Amino acid sequence: MAEAHQAVGFQFTVRPDGVDLKLSQEVIKNIYLSSVTAWKKKAIQLKNGVLAGVYPASPSSWLIVVIVMMSSLYTRIDPSLGMIHTIKDNLPLRDYMSVQTRAVLSSILFATGLWLFLIYLLRYTLKALLSYHGWIFESHGKMSTSTKLWLSLVKMFSGRRPLLYSFQASLPRLPVPSVEDTIHRYLESVRPLLDTEQYNQMEILANEFKDSKAARLQRYLILKSWWATNYVSDWWEEYIYLRGRSPIMVNSNFYIMDLLYVTPTHRQAARAGNMVHAMLQYRRKLERGEHAPLRALGTVPMCSTQMERMFNTTRIPGIETDIVQHLTDRKHLVVYHKGRFFQVWLYTGGRHLLPSELEMQFQRILNDTSEPQPGELKLASLTAGNRVPWAQTRVKYFGQGANKVSLDAVESAAFFLTLDDEPQGYDPAKKRSLDSYAKSLLHGKCYDRWFDKSFTLISYPNGKMGISAEHSWADAPIVGHMWEYVLSTDCFHLGYTEEGHCKGDVNKNLPYPTRLQWKIPKECQDSIEASYILAKQIADDVDFHGCLFSEFGKGLIKKCRTSPDAFIQLALQLAQFRDQGVFCLTYESSMTRMFRDGRTETVRSCTSEAVAFVRAMEDPGATNAHRLALFRTAANKHQNMYRLAMTGSGIDRHLFCLYIVSKYLGVDSPFLEKVLSEPWKLSTSQTPQQQLNLVDINKFPRYVGAGGGFGPVADDGYGVSYIIVGENLITFHISSKFSSPDTDSYRFGQHIWKAMLDIQTLFKLENDKRMVEYSKHVQLENGKKHI
Repeated sequence: MAEAHQAVGFQFTVRPDGVDLKLSQEVIKNIYLSSVTAWKKKAIQLKNGVLAGVYPASPSSWLIVVIVMMSSLYTRIDPSLGMIHTIKDNLPLRDYMSVQTRAVLSSILFATGLWLFLIYLLRYTLKALLSYHGWIFESHGKMSTSTKLWLSLVKMFSGRRPLLYSFQASLPRLPVPSVEDTIHRYLESVRPLLDTEQYNQMEILANEFKDSKAARLQRYLILKSWWATNYVSDWWEEYIYLRGRSPIMVNSNFYIMDLLYVTPTHRQAARAGNMVHAMLQYRRKLERGEHAPLRALGTVPMCSTQMERMFNTTRIPGIETDIVQHLTDRKHLVVYHKGRFFQVWLYTGGRHLLPSELEMQFQRILNDTSEPQPGELKLASLTAGNRVPWAQTRVKYFGQGANKVSLDAVESAAFFLTLDDEPQGYDPAKKRSLDSYAKSLLHGKCYDRWFDKSFTLISYPNGKMGISAEHSWADAPIVGHMWEYVLSTDCFHLGYTEEGHCKGDVNKNLPYPTRLQWKIPKECQDSIEASYILAKQIADDVDFHGCLFSEFGKGLIKKCRTSPDAFIQLALQLAQFRDQGVFCLTYESSMTRMFRDGRTETVRSCTSEAVAFVRAMEDPGATNAHRLALFRTAANKHQNMYRLAMTGSGIDRHLFCLYIVSKYLGVDSPFLEKVLSEPWKLSTSQTPQQQLNLVDINKFPRYVGAGGGFGPVADDGYGVSYIIVGENLITFHISSKFSSPDTDSYRFGQHIWKAMLDIQTLFKLENDKRMVEYSKHVQLENGKKHI
């Protein structure tokens, strides 16, 4: 076989007169180029690591400080106040040095110490500045003088051209709120959901906890916040994600869709080739730390820790808890197609495979007509079932031999790629095309995605793409950041030929993709089938509806002088009440990445103010002016709660950590038990758009993403993800369960649509009234002038 021949770097033959050695120049050349690339990569990583380590200073600033200190030797001015002289007198081996050598060396040592001190001074000054969050509570479009001054100082201390991890050491730690504030906010959040008797009982439980056990638990939590970079994130990852023993498919993972209106090419292998190459470019910049850090207002940096585990990462199942395995410098990809697993090398001659070369490799897989091995077809369904059986099966059947080699190849791959065999994507001619697309991305056939990988890239026969991501290692905005980069690189930088192929020459001498070999016994095949049956039951129960709301968007909402997120959240409350007839505990995800290692916090969107507004909307006797006033009050309340969550003053993460401490100490708390058992019947999240601003939506309005979504959190509730696309489109991804007689995703989508229009009507009527009053005023003024 050609690939086997090329894999041999040398051949030798033993003869009576000696050994005849034959070297393959091509292979030796590739080995040499690979080693050069590896050393170059390490050198760049070292350089960028140093740059990030001394930021906001720079290595050149060290030289400036040294020169200044050295010049003091000749000006007879001692800026060190005698410290250089003290260092000179205490140098080891000073008896073997000349006086001038000791003077120079002591000046360099003092200058280095002074330089390091200044770095820490700058870093802690910046950390103190970033601990101020008053700017986020100011009205949109208005900035106080103090905030302008603060913003100028942040810019001044932030340095120039920061790398991805430059700000990590300067980010403040997540503060621990006071127990009194958290309990007050909690009771305020549940007041509209409980009757008087239930609320009084909850108040008694809360006060008992506050007066007895809370102080002790809080002390331990404050102690943790002193020595941990973040008092929440490690426990959140472990107890919310990794210790969960139920299937992660649907219950934990999430998906992100392709461009909504544009498909750059309809050739599956070509699109996959460009996308994978763009991902490799992104990964290279990520490993080198060369991406620019995300910054609010273009100035306030966000934590980048979650991005470290985007590639080369797999969730490894365990009996009691899973672990997240992150490797470095993985050079291969595992591809799934029609029940077969293939290993594809991503490098040749010390460089990434070109898009055209990747296209050729993927086309070879698509053309392969071999049959799956026994048990191979549905093997990946093990990652879709319960965690304990998967962990036991993994140890028993995949711990040695060919199965171990193949499983290691999957788990150590850069990521997982599925070449799907059923077309998906948004089609305006098909009413529920987005619904089918969403279900395909979230769970597929339950055996054609490796749900334990950090993400699975999915390629469809019609050229559409998508991502299914595991949730424990990072949150959706992190994957969204990568996805925006990849889509823009695919469409605007790499491009395609007129025939739809990847650009560039094709190297047909590349070795063929390698089939992974499995030897799966009957008992293991039974375990695979059992996991598949369970996963299919879960998948078949998921009801999805994608809703493209195009009546208006962010542009019109901002003209109404209100927050788009608050507008949508209040529309969701109105839709929820119309759909269910009752209010429910509502979860909205907010980020805390302005703090070191920050992830998310919960905004409890169903407030007393929101309830009052919804009831007024449903009251035929309420005037529009009254409804609008209640809307503004509710929107302001929601914005304030969102800002509190972003700045470390949320409710749920604090109570969650107090609960974890109570379990460690063996302290029973009826209050915490009650809080942590409350069901979130409406779980919502906004998918961020244009994090990188790589594409001008006004110039290219069709190059917009459709966002992504997740499965329902409660069996009888809804999951709603929404993305605000440009100025005139909002996309909703709604999920529920068919098994619940009370929910229907399509029906809920219709309620959302009507709620959005009804709220917009309030502003329209207000504007019409203003126009009438203004017209009367103009007529009156004109009449006075005429007289």
